[in-house]
Amino acid sequence: MPKPRKELISLEATPYYHCVSRCVRKAFLCGTDSSGRSFEHRRGWIENLLLDQAKVFCIDIAAYAVMSNHFHAVLHINKNMLDGLSDIEVVERWHQLYQGNLLSQKFQRGEPIQEAEWFMLNRDITEWRSRLMSISWFMRRLNETIARLANDEDQCTGHFWEGRFKSQALLDEKALAACMAYVDLNPVRAAMAKTPESSSHTSVQKRAKKAKEAYSPNHPQQQVPELLNFAGNPKQDMPDGIPMRLTDYLEIVDWTGRQIRDNKRGYISEAEPAIMARLGIDAEHWLYITQNFESEFKGIVGSVHEIKSKISLFWDTQRERRRTAGIQACKLRLS
Repeated sequence: MPKPRKELISLEATPYYHCVSRCVRKAFLCGTDSSGRSFEHRRGWIENLLLDQAKVFCIDIAAYAVMSNHFHAVLHINKNMLDGLSDIEVVERWHQLYQGNLLSQKFQRGEPIQEAEWFMLNRDITEWRSRLMSISWFMRRLNETIARLANDEDQCTGHFWEGRFKSQALLDEKALAACMAYVDLNPVRAAMAKTPESSSHTSVQKRAKKAKEAYSPNHPQQQVPELLNFAGNPKQDMPDGIPMRLTDYLEIVDWTGRQIRDNKRGYISEAEPAIMARLGIDAEHWLYITQNFESEFKGIVGSVHEIKSKISLFWDTQRERRRTAGIQACKLRLS
């Protein structure tokens, strides 16, 4: 039975989550079907809306890949950004997503608000503030919008997505790096692209293109503005961003993709990325998990130590399960 969202997302445990949505019946509703009809433009719909929504929600995009019948997104909940928003900024952002109500529209126009109205307005603003960092609301709006566009184009009704989206919590740096590489290499593994930088509708293509043009690719201001920055190797007073260097990440993605394509599992080239040694990643395990991330791991991904220390943040202690699904895989692959 699927777990409630409150058991899959906990900001106290981690701000990083891997989300996946698949089309109904695994049909080629975004690519080219068996009759030759192309739906390739729908991949652009998903990519554009994904990036546009991130500008409104307090949620960053760490990685994404839009495939023929599904898409992946590694999301980062940006609570610091949310905490810095004033009430009027919350209302303005919400109105970019939905109409709001008469009171919020009145507030945005700067019109006088009665004392009794303030109570109701503050209640709504508190709820909207919470939703602006909710992955469930982010994915809900994204999937609903795409479904309506696709059904309008096909002149039909019914479900476009296979139920609700799948979510995996990424508890530590190793889980985050492995999941991002898994997502960015999806088109290479599916033989849709020969190299990561040539894979359309992916975050790694955007990052590689920007890095090629940048004078200093690891500098946050010279990275892709729509995506979460790489902040460099972990250190004190760490700035917001992914805790590694962009060049290290691109190198590890290229190395991993080369091993997958050549089917040389366990082989480490002489140009081994420094990040692999820094993360303590075993080559054989790394190649396996970056090919089988979804099937190998369940809702919570990280080292066994991280899982045991944070499991209570996901599950109510009165309902806490004695056995954690997927913990053996994490023990074998990520510890």
